[in-house]
Amino acid sequence: MKKIYFLMLLLAASYVHAQDDAPVSVEKNQFKINMLFPGFVYEHGFSEKNTLYSEVALGLGYSYSDYYGESNIVIAPLITEQFRHYYNLQKRANKGKRTERNSGNYLALNASYYFTPISGKSEHFSYVPSSAVAVLWGLQRTYKGRFNLEFSVGPGVQFDKYRTEFLPAGNFTLGWVIGK
Repeated sequence: MKKIYFLMLLLAASYVHAQDDAPVSVEKNQFKINMLFPGFVYEHGFSEKNTLYSEVALGLGYSYSDYYGESNIVIAPLITEQFRHYYNLQKRANKGKRTERNSGNYLALNASYYFTPISGKSEHFSYVPSSAVAVLWGLQRTYKGRFNLEFSVGPGVQFDKYRTEFLPAGNFTLGWVIGK
């Protein structure tokens, strides 16, 4: 009888150890509402560490004219698609840090389309829809209560029918993960 208990204990210990070694994975489906720059996000996990991030939101932009010596801030609707690779989920899990709801650091390829601004138009600035591509480093954290914080930054290129510019790209959002 002692041998059976010993074997059961050994089996239970190996099961717990196997659970600790199980790879940490991104969420299969995650929906978020962003509050700072209002918008909706859907993030689809298609492998253990990779997601496709889709966002519809309002973005904030800044422009400056040397000719007129004037600057302008605009708000424009935008659509963003990102391929994200979360590279430190297992390391965070090993340290006892949260990895739920894709809480980790990532590298991303970003593509955005900015529609004609809904505010910030002036007599010295004329805006046309534009697109941007960027390579980003970012972090996403989802805390208890599903509060979500996200930050990303990297080099990018913005282009429209008149010009192409190299610009820093970045994003900062505060919001909530919704759903299960």
